[in-house]
Amino acid sequence: MSSTGASGRAEGGQLEERVDLSAETASKISQARTLVASSPSNLRDALALLAALEKRCRVGNDTPSLVRVCEASLDLCKEAGDDEALLATLKNLSTRRSQKAKAIGALVTKCLPWVVDEGDGFTPIVIAEGNEAAAKARDALVEELREITDGKMYLEAERARLTRTMVILKEAAGDVAGAADVLQEVHVETYGSISKREKVEFILEQMRLTLAKKDYVRAAIVSNKIQRKTLEEEGMTAEKIKFYTLLTQYHRHDKNALELAKDYHAIYSTNSVQEKENEWKEALINTVVFLCLSEYGNEMKDMMERINLDTNLDKIPECRETIQSFLKKEIIHYPLPHLTALESLPAFNMEDDNTSPPSPLESSLASHWHTAFHTRIIQHNLRISSVYYRRIHLSRLAQLLSLSRDDLEKHISQMVSAGSLYAKIDRPKDIVRFKKERKEEEILSDWAADIKSLLNLVEKTTYLIHKENMVQGH
Repeated sequence: MSSTGASGRAEGGQLEERVDLSAETASKISQARTLVASSPSNLRDALALLAALEKRCRVGNDTPSLVRVCEASLDLCKEAGDDEALLATLKNLSTRRSQKAKAIGALVTKCLPWVVDEGDGFTPIVIAEGNEAAAKARDALVEELREITDGKMYLEAERARLTRTMVILKEAAGDVAGAADVLQEVHVETYGSISKREKVEFILEQMRLTLAKKDYVRAAIVSNKIQRKTLEEEGMTAEKIKFYTLLTQYHRHDKNALELAKDYHAIYSTNSVQEKENEWKEALINTVVFLCLSEYGNEMKDMMERINLDTNLDKIPECRETIQSFLKKEIIHYPLPHLTALESLPAFNMEDDNTSPPSPLESSLASHWHTAFHTRIIQHNLRISSVYYRRIHLSRLAQLLSLSRDDLEKHISQMVSAGSLYAKIDRPKDIVRFKKERKEEEILSDWAADIKSLLNLVEKTTYLIHKENMVQGH
């Protein structure tokens, strides 16, 4: 090989020898274009001419010329309209022995505008209806590009976007499960060349498809890949709303009312939602409804107290009255005045697949929430009763709570088993006791502790009086 135009020699292992083939590259590319222009049947001859030049550029380490040759080969196939030759050429050039990373990157970059929209980088180009050959060629090119980018860190962003393209195509064909499986193969959270927003959007798509596939376990795992503090950053409003909207589907399937309340409250607290009255009202009403459906606990009580301080609640009287009913230490009479309005909400009747709301009678989930609402009111009333009564006749308590004796016993037993209430039922005497009977030793021990505390206070007071007398005496 001639040393003319070489930029260095492979001496001492410092630099690889590079031969400048730019002039020959320009000449051969022009010659190949002339061959194809004279007759499309000369495409194979033109590709053979460029293939020989590609090898010389690759072996000679002339990367700029190598990139030009690879791009020209693809351009000739595309201009000739030969999709089979385009795929074969792309595959051959990308799998050459010791092929340069820049050349492979250039091949992928060159083909991307032919299969995806340049705006977002992943939406498939629109093919005219009925042109099945063009659609098939596009799909095959997308699949080939995904194969080329597989395992190459310098093309991880392109692979992620091509995967989204493939997912869109599969979903459009009705293969939701296949689309979800393809998208799960990409662990985009480990990619360093993709922006934070694009990672979040990708993971949200994974969540959406796993939920559409009804793979709720994997949906929960995928949702944990997104840090909640990331969604609070500026410019992440749309992603935050979409994330918590998807979470409502998962928690609705799980019938977790407290988590649903948190999801809707997160949507409600978003700045863009606060600017639109109809949206924040819907989110706040859903928050209140599912908070009232939640099992009693410190977290539920704290959240209810905080929402009660929200001034926007005054604009929704039914929610204000419902919250205050649960916060007061008073028995709630069932049904609530606004119960029908609250149970007619779309979120109350919506099934876990987030489809259009069925009628309340047809929806098993709506029936569950209806029963849960009544149960939460009964549990609230039992807690309030335990505050005011040490013991009471079961028949009288059933009358106060408008329940049958059997239903009352069932709810008391459930609350005692859950540890949220202390109670003992004496069936022969028809008495329920809410306060634990203390043994004589416990009473005596508490009395001794009180006496000790009192004596300490007397001793401290006496000391202070003596101290003050001494100060005044001097």
